[in-house]
Amino acid sequence: MIQITLLGPPILTIEARPAPPELLWRKHLGLLAYLTCAPARGATRAHLLDLLWGDKPEAAARHSLNEALRVIRRGVGDEAVDTSGDRIRLVAEVDSDLARIEALQGAGDTAAAARCIRGEFLEGFEIAGAAPFEDWLIAMRMEWRRRGSDLLAGEAEQCLDRGDIATAVELAERAASLDTEGVRSAVAAMKALALHGDRAGALAHHDRLRASLTELGAAVPAPVSELATRIRTGRAGPGASPPEVIRNRRPPLLGRERALADLLASCRLSQAGEAQLGVILGAAGTGKSRLLEEVLTRARLEGATPIVLRAVPADAGDPGGGLRALCSGPLLEAPGVAAAPAGALATLATVHPDWAERFPGALGAEPHSLRQAVVDLLRASAEESPVVLAVDDAQWLDADSLRAVIGLLRDLSGDRVTVLLTAALLPPRPELDDALARLGRDLPGTLVRLTPLPLEALEQLVCWNLPSYSVAEGNRLARRIASDSGGLPFLAVELLHAVAGGLDLVGSPAVWPAPLHTLDQTRPGELPDAIVAAIRIDFRRLSASAQQVLAAAAVLGERVPARHIGQALGLEPELLHAALDELEWSRWLQAEPRGYSHVARIAQEVIAKDLVTPGQRRRILEQAGAA
Repeated sequence: MIQITLLGPPILTIEARPAPPELLWRKHLGLLAYLTCAPARGATRAHLLDLLWGDKPEAAARHSLNEALRVIRRGVGDEAVDTSGDRIRLVAEVDSDLARIEALQGAGDTAAAARCIRGEFLEGFEIAGAAPFEDWLIAMRMEWRRRGSDLLAGEAEQCLDRGDIATAVELAERAASLDTEGVRSAVAAMKALALHGDRAGALAHHDRLRASLTELGAAVPAPVSELATRIRTGRAGPGASPPEVIRNRRPPLLGRERALADLLASCRLSQAGEAQLGVILGAAGTGKSRLLEEVLTRARLEGATPIVLRAVPADAGDPGGGLRALCSGPLLEAPGVAAAPAGALATLATVHPDWAERFPGALGAEPHSLRQAVVDLLRASAEESPVVLAVDDAQWLDADSLRAVIGLLRDLSGDRVTVLLTAALLPPRPELDDALARLGRDLPGTLVRLTPLPLEALEQLVCWNLPSYSVAEGNRLARRIASDSGGLPFLAVELLHAVAGGLDLVGSPAVWPAPLHTLDQTRPGELPDAIVAAIRIDFRRLSASAQQVLAAAAVLGERVPARHIGQALGLEPELLHAALDELEWSRWLQAEPRGYSHVARIAQEVIAKDLVTPGQRRRILEQAGAA
């Protein structure tokens, strides 16, 4: 059997042994490669003579072809080629990477097909004086640059949908380097690098694509330029990327691959005009907010408008407060709302002065109900771009607002709107239970249930954070972390960072959390010592200003506006905003227009109880009150 690899530098073996040196001579190898790729693995003598020996007299060319066929027969076997008649056919069994790629694609195994893309077709190979062969070589390289790049970019897209950003970056960059004019590969690389936190790298791919297309007299397609604009104008500022020490605190999304793919599929259905409800359900600490963040980030890159509301326990006792909060901040910034009916704008002008200032002409119109106004505004925004309305910790939303948000789907069924809710198991919410009972029947959408991470995912987290550990060491540590964290992602990551920072996990932990108890039912004093120590260690690794800001946020309440934190600490705005960015990137705090709240309430309680002295607490509260 002939084994031949044509993508990348050519590799030829016969029966798994190195090919004879004379078979690797340029024209002999070129003939073998050409016949491998030719239809029915054959060509006429005249064609082959012109292809490889057109620069020689006919008699000398025929002699060279016969000598090449003799070398192939001697190296492969007497029956390797059929020379009867006017055609020459390669009849030996051939295993080529190109044939494997075709077969794998036909079977739907694109991941395995992508692994066969090693580089350019016959990379570095040429035959001087054989212009027709060079023309064929150029054509094949162009075809396989495109095909290989598309395969790699497609697999990168699949990795992004599964949350495997590191692999997506590697595949997308290989795709873009293979075909510098490929739009799909450039887009995949831009998205992957943006999700990885490398905004400058993402924009560099856009610039390279623009340069390549400009040489061809073409322009960058509008959707690609729009993607570059979305990346460039993100919250962190032009060209900004998080420091490596912060980026390393954001682990890969493990154990949630299917959940992410299902939610993204729902969002894409809504982008086609079929409104969807997505619910992420799980106990506290199972990573609901992180999964929601991943979905929203990808939706934003794909051109959707995220409108985010985060609820805290105090919101439950404020009837209609959730809808009013939605109107007071997130909706105001949504594109397209100016096209909403005047009555809807008039309603919002009575809710928040910013609406009255922005749309003074609407004040004389007959106002709608608040719920109808929200429907009208979402529909107007969805006309311009798909909308993803997300409510994090929806179990704390007041009953009126929760019913209204779920009921939006009835009025927006034909619009490009996705409603995403995250909710903990406690406290029980009848409004949410009713929606879950209808989900998949009269409510189109997806339910995702998150459970603690399995041991396999924790082992992968250990490998990600502590690559120097042996397999046995990693397995032991993963089992210990499973015991100490209860498999909750936030606590598992905190423990891993603390271990990397020198925490020694000694002793045998008790079973935790206690049977039938969730993280929300567990107070700081009931946590394993290792968890409390890990939170302390990771807190001390923050910058001094970030420690101050996090401590103040823990003392001041469940959700705190940035200006209140700054007033309580007397921090300059530049230092305050840099500290808040650091705490968002490192997933201590999460933001919405009304203020900042802790990603994990248990971490807030540990910080307020163990890391703030009574004097600090008093000064923070006094300064906040005085301001």
